[in-house]
Amino acid sequence: MGYSEFDFSQLGVMIVDDNRHMRALLCSIMHALGISRVKEVSDGETALKVVEEFKPELVITDWHMDPMNGIELVRRLRKSGDEATRYVPIIMLTGHSELARVQEARDSGINEFLAKPISAKSLFTRIAAIIENPRPFIKTDAYFGPDRRRQDIGPPPGIEERRGASDADGDAVAAATMSAAQVEELLTT
Repeated sequence: MGYSEFDFSQLGVMIVDDNRHMRALLCSIMHALGISRVKEVSDGETALKVVEEFKPELVITDWHMDPMNGIELVRRLRKSGDEATRYVPIIMLTGHSELARVQEARDSGINEFLAKPISAKSLFTRIAAIIENPRPFIKTDAYFGPDRRRQDIGPPPGIEERRGASDADGDAVAAATMSAAQVEELLTT
């Protein structure tokens, strides 16, 4: 897929990053992609103040900022009383891509994750993924955001055995049950 396949001209993007050089780079990439409605914000608290007025169709936020970091910003956006704000697609940027950090960002309610240093191509790919493959939103007691499962990999291992087991065969059912860690691993692959 090439850049010319998409018309981003009507897209409004809010860039939230405390580093003015990174904001300038992101703005340059946005303009190169044909996005002219861009709002730069230097921290999460300011973003919360202007998001409902600006009404972005996409938020790109850095993780590490003061006084409010990107994770807290995402959580607050997902709890907003404004529907458009709650469902706005969010791309998280960070220089740290360890698995635990990716999972924490995912669990906060982001749509996409991008490790720094970024390129125009990598950012374009994330924006295109949000547009081409929008994920349904999930609401539970502990989470609101895009469905964290990225692919349908079928039923978990052992499900057929569990469905076929009778109450008299309780040992087979117990042996086929997945641990919480196995379930979590399955949902993140």
